[in-house]
Amino acid sequence: MSRLDELIAELCPNGVEYKTIGEIATDIFRGSGIKRDQITETGTPCVRYGEIYTTYGVWFETCVSHTDESIIQSPKYFEHGDILFAITGESVEDIAKSCAYGGYERCLAGGDIVVLKHNQDPKYLAYALTTTNARLQKSKGKVKSKVVHSSVPAIEAIKIPVPPMEVQCEIVRILDNLTDLTADLTADLTAELTARKKQYEYYRNELLTFNHNTKVVPLESIAEISTGSSNTNEGLEEGLYPFFVRSQEPLRKNEYEYDETAIITAGDGVGVGKVFHYVEGKYALHQRAYRIHINSLDVLPRYYFHYMKSAFLPYIQKTMFQGSVASIRRPMLNEFPVPVPSIQVQERLINVLDNFETICSDLNIGLPAEIDARQKQYEYYRDLLLTFAETGSTISDRQTDRQTEIALLQYVFGYAPVKIGEIATIVRGGNFQKKDFVEAGKPCIHYGQMYTHYGVYASKTITFVSDEVFNCSKQAHTGDIVMAVTSENVDDVCKCTAWLGEEDIAVSGHTAIVRHTQNAKYLSYFFHSAAFYEQKVKLAHGTKVIEITPSKLADAMIMLPPLQEQEKIVKILDRFNSLCNDISEGLPVEIEARRQQYEYYRDKLLSFKEE
Repeated sequence: MSRLDELIAELCPNGVEYKTIGEIATDIFRGSGIKRDQITETGTPCVRYGEIYTTYGVWFETCVSHTDESIIQSPKYFEHGDILFAITGESVEDIAKSCAYGGYERCLAGGDIVVLKHNQDPKYLAYALTTTNARLQKSKGKVKSKVVHSSVPAIEAIKIPVPPMEVQCEIVRILDNLTDLTADLTADLTAELTARKKQYEYYRNELLTFNHNTKVVPLESIAEISTGSSNTNEGLEEGLYPFFVRSQEPLRKNEYEYDETAIITAGDGVGVGKVFHYVEGKYALHQRAYRIHINSLDVLPRYYFHYMKSAFLPYIQKTMFQGSVASIRRPMLNEFPVPVPSIQVQERLINVLDNFETICSDLNIGLPAEIDARQKQYEYYRDLLLTFAETGSTISDRQTDRQTEIALLQYVFGYAPVKIGEIATIVRGGNFQKKDFVEAGKPCIHYGQMYTHYGVYASKTITFVSDEVFNCSKQAHTGDIVMAVTSENVDDVCKCTAWLGEEDIAVSGHTAIVRHTQNAKYLSYFFHSAAFYEQKVKLAHGTKVIEITPSKLADAMIMLPPLQEQEKIVKILDRFNSLCNDISEGLPVEIEARRQQYEYYRDKLLSFKEE
């Protein structure tokens, strides 16, 4: 049992109370207005809303901005342990981002920041507020416009689990360790990806550096160049055609503007000189993205695509229009100088560079995917640790991916509390009776045999039915649990056997067949345990005949370890079972020997000679 498990069992065995931010706040207020031109290199440390979702994570100790507090009207301060929320952003993802302040210097809060003062563990609150459930709550109360807003009342309404302080501290310890491991792995993978990209770019640039004998022509002499006519808001998540905007990831549209082979690049924004797409076929294009359609037989489009990726960024960095947003003017594209080697050379370059790109794409897909997987794994552990059963409810009441959640609970805690119905399908047996038994035929189990002949498992039966009865009956497969669901007393009801025979068996009425994906003997041992007995007393109904229906049985709870641990437990219990069976078999033999010895001496003592 883990330390966290022990603390939860001791301090909050029935669940954890969920409270709103307003309920745990000792004070909550919005910061002061700090304008961009009031930021200085030195002075009073301060935080503006944008820094929360660009600079800080869960925890920060030093402010990166400063201001002159004497020019701030009604300054509002935050201190060590306070939680800061950004309530303004360009998207729902940005608003209400939060972090805990771990420094000890008093700082100023900007006007679009909400400061929460409280008496909880600050890092626990910061972690809890990053969970999926908390993020969904934060998005409520926003105002739709170009800039998305939240508010103090919306922050106050966010509901999070608030366990005892000891539990909070242990969760923080676990998540800090997970954060460090994730950060280390991410750094290693990122360094590997960066190294491979640089290696590829080096060889690509070397191959695409030509001598003075190579003909060089302006781009406009070998290509058609124009922009599209679509806006970003016309993009769809799913559509018939790719819609190229000014980013690495295209959108989709159901209408197209061009049907050709072309190279696409961004016309302005952060993607200038960095975003390139190669397209063959129908596509739509943003009004500030350029298409370059090669129309010269002397230049292969794929060759030009590689060359543009290599040489275009250095070229436009010298000539790019630098306004509030970096942008490309059409003459810059027209005059872009393009070396034109022979078609044979272009083909060889395409072959080599496509292979290089394939290798890098595999890395580009694999390593970031690995980084993303580790991040998602961390976030799932974090959300799982911070999502407690509310007081009076069970973990299984939450609407989540249960199979994934069960596996994660098993990983973190060593077991998962689940309902039988979550890991098994329960069906009633057939309708044959004792009168249908025959001396030889197909194997079968009658419900009465569950509590008279069989124990934890069986691989052979002592009764049989005809082929006709067998085919009309419900059948249990190897690994299924066969259970009597009616009896004259609570002790016998739900007596079960794991069927481990090599062939299917017919199962009679008044039984249930439990089909599952767990260790069959482990489940069978569980159904013989005191933990299940306490539950079946509550689930059973009836007077003369006691019954537990399949639907009631599905609600029974089991503490389920991983399969590997189930196998270990079964091996231990099998040894105990064998030992008990040896004793059970040995004692009657010993008793019988003593009885025979007694009878021998008794008869001897009572045998007299006649006079």
